[in-house]
Order: sequence, then C-alpha cells, then structure tokens
Amino acid sequence: MLERHELEAFLAVAEELHFGRAAERLRVSTARISQTIRKVERRVGVALFNRTSRRVELSQVGRAFYEDLRPAWDQVAAAVDRAVEAGRGFTGTLRVCFTGAAGGQLLVSVSEVFRRRHPECQVQIREAQMGELMPWLRGGKVDLALATFPVDEPDIGTGPVLVSEARFLAVPVGHPFAGRDAVSVEDLADVTMLQLPDTLPSSLRADRTPHATPAGRPISAGLPGATFHEILTHVGAGLGVFPVGDNARRYYARPDVAYVHLRDAQPLQWGLLWRTDGATARVRAFAEAAHVLTSEDR
Repeated sequence: MLERHELEAFLAVAEELHFGRAAERLRVSTARISQTIRKVERRVGVALFNRTSRRVELSQVGRAFYEDLRPAWDQVAAAVDRAVEAGRGFTGTLRVCFTGAAGGQLLVSVSEVFRRRHPECQVQIREAQMGELMPWLRGGKVDLALATFPVDEPDIGTGPVLVSEARFLAVPVGHPFAGRDAVSVEDLADVTMLQLPDTLPSSLRADRTPHATPAGRPISAGLPGATFHEILTHVGAGLGVFPVGDNARRYYARPDVAYVHLRDAQPLQWGLLWRTDGATARVRAFAEAAHVLTSEDR
C-alpha cells in the first residue's frame, strides 16, 4: 500500500507535468519529489513517467493509474471534508431532548442564546420519556440530552451542573407524610419507593432511588415506571412514593399527589449529556451557551 505523501506526489507531478512545480505545490524540495516518484515506481514495478531533459509525460501505465486514482482520491478528500465539517462546523441541525416541562423551558432559552451565536445552525428540541433518554442518545437520535445527574458512563460525556433544586418526595395525598412540612431521608425506610426505568444509568438510579438510607436501613423497592406521569399515577394510587425536584410542585400539581420536602437530601442537579464520540463543535457550543445562560441566572 502506498503512503499518502507518495500518492500526493504522484498526483501533483501527473497534473503539473513538472517536478519543480509539483514540489512548489506540495511545499517540499524538488529532490524530495524525485525521490518519492522513484520509490513509487519501484514499488509499482514500472515507470509511471517518461522523462527527458525538456519534458515530463505520463507513461501509458501512469495515465491509467492517474485516471483510476484521481476520482478515488477526490472521494477520500470529500469524506474527510465532511467529517471535519461535522466535527468543527456549525451548519446543519443540532438535535436536543429533555424530560419534564421545566427541562423543555430551559432548552428553549438555551437555544435562543445558541442561535444568536450561530444562526447558521438549526436546533430541534424533542421531548423524551425517561426510558427513551439513553437509547435516543446512544442510538444517535439526538445529539444532546438534558437530564439529572450523576451519570457515570464511559461512553457519555457530561457538562457542568446547570440547575440545582431542592428534593421533594411525591406521596399519595392520604399518606401520613402528606401532612408534614418535611421528612428526612431516613424516613424512606418506612415507605415503598417506586423505581426509575432500567434503561437509565445505574449511577443515576442509585442516586434518585437508593436501596438504603444513609444509615444503612433498607428501602423497599416498588414498581418501575416508564414515564414520569406513569410514576405519579402509581404514587396517586398508593403504590409507593418517589423523589422529585422542586419544579414538580409547579409543573405537576395533581389532586392525588402531595409533595413533601426532603429536608436533609442533597440538591437534585441537572446538566447536559452527549456521546463522547459525538462531542462536535456544535455540541460544545450548545453546552457553553447553556452554561453562560444559567450562570447569569444565579
């Protein structure tokens, strides 16, 4: 197999029909071009150029080689250009998804900041159910996702924390906790906790729906839910409780569900996720716009 610089030298001489001009085009010495062409001809086993003291011409084999190589070389160059454009450019469409009404509002605001910076790039915002989030991201259906942390996966990159909010516990309105101003995370040992979809990262599930309290008391695991509304429906039906962020009280008020402050729980944190092999310039710029926007609001 010929090396890239050897193919470039052959194409340059074939098109310039002059070793000096080919050398100038590739920004190397004429001697380097001559040495490279001789090496190529030794490897091919036949002369590719007919040389005289006054002119250089392609041999019959050289012309056939050129006619075969030039279109293939152009295809390779175009493929490289497309890959570079995808990685560094801002044209095209950036696909982002969210779970939950508050997340959708945040992405709309971030998209406005991003579009002002990069008007040549379109932003498509989609809602994903909790169980769809990681399959969409890993499957390339979206480029970015707004989700809760922590997400500790080797193939998933994470941005900075954009939003932190107090944790609350969604309980049935008739539950003993519903009449309290606040409960402790240790109180979770006395209830059944509904579960997140198993498609979400184990690090996230361990944080949101732990199997034990900080003191080591076991927490009963209840039914999993595929969507947030499904989980709240289970809560309202008395099948268990579920930890949520403060925004749930505003966006998901229900007559069958009460929200009680988890006074000693760590804040629930939100941020952007993307595939580590998909960290293009567009993705990085959107994450930067999100960080700038949320930093101004603090």
